[in-house]
Amino acid sequence: MKGMFQWERLPQKAAELFQKYKYVLLVIAAGIVLLLLPLGGEENPASGGTESQNGNGEETFRVEEMERRLEEALSRVDGAGEVTVVLTVKSGARQILAQDSSRSGEESSTSTVVVSTGSGTEDAVVLQQVYPQYQGALVVCPGGGDPAVCLKLVDAVSALTGLGADKISICKSK
Repeated sequence: MKGMFQWERLPQKAAELFQKYKYVLLVIAAGIVLLLLPLGGEENPASGGTESQNGNGEETFRVEEMERRLEEALSRVDGAGEVTVVLTVKSGARQILAQDSSRSGEESSTSTVVVSTGSGTEDAVVLQQVYPQYQGALVVCPGGGDPAVCLKLVDAVSALTGLGADKISICKSK
């Protein structure tokens, strides 16, 4: 029975192999666990509001969301009542992308730097996200006729948007 496989020694051999390669098996198991974890970026429940994430995980600016948040906050100001806010911006949000430039003789070329994100997709490398500057704000509320309430609202809108008092208009609603 020299050529026959010895089934009774199999558990002993398996234990010896496990003992010898236990760290390798541990690394493989950790890799499998990491591969099974979700990637995130699909939902952003912790996002504060003026920013949300697009499919690439980059934050995008939304004026409507900022208006809504301002309305919520300003409605809590004593004497203001229900508030409606309209914001205007000078231009839309934009991104500054990393660029690679090269020269050969008198010709120069510029290309956008991209990175592979896996699954055959590539994304541009964003150096900076430039949010739009606010141009003006209109606040309409029942308490807009009271100078003390107007001052509180102007101070609050100025603090949150960076606008000067001359760019913020407070009106009394019907």
